[in-house]
Amino acid sequence: MRELTTANAPDSIGPFSQGVVSGDRIYVSGQGPVDPETGDVIAGTPGEQTERTLKNIEAILEAGDASLADVVKATVFLKDMRYYDEVNEVYGEYMSSPYPARSAVEVVKLPVDIDVEIEVVAEV
Repeated sequence: MRELTTANAPDSIGPFSQGVVSGDRIYVSGQGPVDPETGDVIAGTPGEQTERTLKNIEAILEAGDASLADVVKATVFLKDMRYYDEVNEVYGEYMSSPYPARSAVEVVKLPVDIDVEIEVVAEV
């Protein structure tokens, strides 16, 4: 296992890596709408938060010589399922066909006060 780290995505807020490479897979820890330069959660709609989240994921994948096109599985955690369509619209702008397998779940609470968190697995 090899750790992935980049200054272009927010630092981890606990004892976990931004991402790891294991075999031919990259596992990206759950990312949220945090500005990597300031460490602050961005203000904005769930769609805007999704965009920042996907940019953070993209930066970690790039640290492993991969891209969003290499994602095979994604899990989307939503604070409220009412945001599903808005998040899905932005997600569709960043992901390409064939789209990754995906789950979307509503959660009671996330580690910080955000509307969306996304984790992915990519093939190297």
